[in-house]
Amino acid sequence: MAKMTPRTLSGFMELLPAPQQQMERMMEILRKTYALYGFTPLDTPVIESSEVLLAKGGGETEKQIYRFQKGDADLALRFDLTVPLAKYVALHYNDLSFPFRRYQIGKVYRGERAQRGRFREFYQADIDIIGDGKLSILNEAEIPAIIYKTFSALGLKRFQIRVNNRKILNGFYEMLGLTEKAGDIMRTVDKLDKIGAEKVGTLLVEDCGLAREQADEILKFIAITGTNDEVLTALEGYRGRCEAFDLGLSELSTVVRYLGSFGVPAENFAVDLTIARGLDYYTGTVYETTLLDHPEIGSVCSGGRYDNLAEYYTDRQLPGVGISIGLTRLFYVLGEQKMLNPDLPTAPADVLILPMTEDLTAAISLATALRENGIRAQLHWEDKKFKQKISYADKLSIPYVIFLGEDEINAGVVACKDLATGEQTKLEPAATIYRIKAGLAEREKGSVIVE
Repeated sequence: MAKMTPRTLSGFMELLPAPQQQMERMMEILRKTYALYGFTPLDTPVIESSEVLLAKGGGETEKQIYRFQKGDADLALRFDLTVPLAKYVALHYNDLSFPFRRYQIGKVYRGERAQRGRFREFYQADIDIIGDGKLSILNEAEIPAIIYKTFSALGLKRFQIRVNNRKILNGFYEMLGLTEKAGDIMRTVDKLDKIGAEKVGTLLVEDCGLAREQADEILKFIAITGTNDEVLTALEGYRGRCEAFDLGLSELSTVVRYLGSFGVPAENFAVDLTIARGLDYYTGTVYETTLLDHPEIGSVCSGGRYDNLAEYYTDRQLPGVGISIGLTRLFYVLGEQKMLNPDLPTAPADVLILPMTEDLTAAISLATALRENGIRAQLHWEDKKFKQKISYADKLSIPYVIFLGEDEINAGVVACKDLATGEQTKLEPAATIYRIKAGLAEREKGSVIVE
């Protein structure tokens, strides 16, 4: 029979054991961090009814969605975690307590052209806070603290959380009488980092149909920079001309006011009037997080405030605020930039036990004792030569090997070798456990990401 050539589809990431361990570490840090802020874990089906996923309408989503028939059912793979959340909250509204805070780390699917660093199957890590009718602005003030805590826990230091408020932008364009063109203007302004202010000004006039004076006023507005207090002070000069603008400025001021109390250093946060995001979705505070030494990566965590999460499934007003990390893309880019810590343990076990006797009772009992103390232990009882067993431990980067023969059993000791240092001891089981736990704690001191 002809053999099928094994292959992985383009746009799908498949990791070897060591990098998979690194990815799992990142996920565990995210879970622990989100839990610190009172978020509950959530998992929703990967497959949904197509009409549920596409309730908002077609467009790009319908082009990219993986859709298929199973019998009479029209099904699709989820393309993000937000639409399934909307369905979930609408469906289980009577069983949930609000504000509802959830985190979800899961795979999503988009049938777009696979590119370097962009995948068709990828993990997203989302948090959202959903209110019933109303949602306090303080939730928006807390989000930068969660972003800061998350990336700091991963090991990053040089990153910046850039924040704006859509009400400020919409209000400013209303002042200029440009409400109907606001979307086109913001899409043009979004090119500022790539093409510069002069070309943006030209596009505003030639493509958006603005008068030169209007374009100059916009460029002057988005050029407001400085410390957070300096930017807010400059924005106060526009107050009193538009109700939406004034509300947005008050909300942004609240977000900035509580940064210190939330533990966010000023150097990791910046008010940035060029940030717009999701023109037809976000309605209040918007966030983008960038790595200062790798601006070419773009935003690694983004999101914002929205007025009604589940408007396509229920008449209830369910405002929310949330952020999302494209985890697979971030992991890929960090690996490409050599920023994943190669010194952190990635072994599937902490100890490999090599029984040297026919009776395995003592070896099995030792493995049980190690596991009861939180040490991951693997028994190697295959019919292999001793050198091959040591090579097996080396290839998997298992840090400790235990030899257990008749002499050790009779003496009530354990022979344990640290494969990194070559140091070998013969101690009682309790002392060996203590030594291994101390060594593992030392190895775990590093962070997942190194800058």
